[in-house]
Amino acid sequence: MDAVRIIAASRRGLAEANTVQGVIAEAWQAQALAEAIGSHLAIFGPYEVRSRARGLGDAGGRFSGGLLCQASVTGGLRAVQLSEVRDVKEALNGLCRLLREVCEALVSVVLLADEDGMYWTCVEAMDTVDEARDRVAGILEKLEVRDRNPA
Repeated sequence: MDAVRIIAASRRGLAEANTVQGVIAEAWQAQALAEAIGSHLAIFGPYEVRSRARGLGDAGGRFSGGLLCQASVTGGLRAVQLSEVRDVKEALNGLCRLLREVCEALVSVVLLADEDGMYWTCVEAMDTVDEARDRVAGILEKLEVRDRNPA
């Protein structure tokens, strides 16, 4: 499945998440998707962004919040459905929006966290999401430079 479709499904899932566990599960989904897209672009993406994409794949895989989410609760990882990235810029822009929305949702959860472990899980997730979003922005900048200066 194309990355843009999976990102849209993830944005819907996040919008529909109405519990703390639901938001954590969607943060986990988004991080897994960032990892999958980064890994895909590291192999199949434009040459100019492959090393940065590898960094995105690494950043996406750092969130351990998935340990709190059972696959049966989340319906499995959407990211495993990724088979192609047809429009790299559209996918990266969509991923950036998704990661921003996840971070905003996690801020709300942090404010409601009534246990220390949940608070720190959300903080860890926000840090990881921010790092992934920075890496996506770096890839988009590299693509902009490439498009302005064709060889």
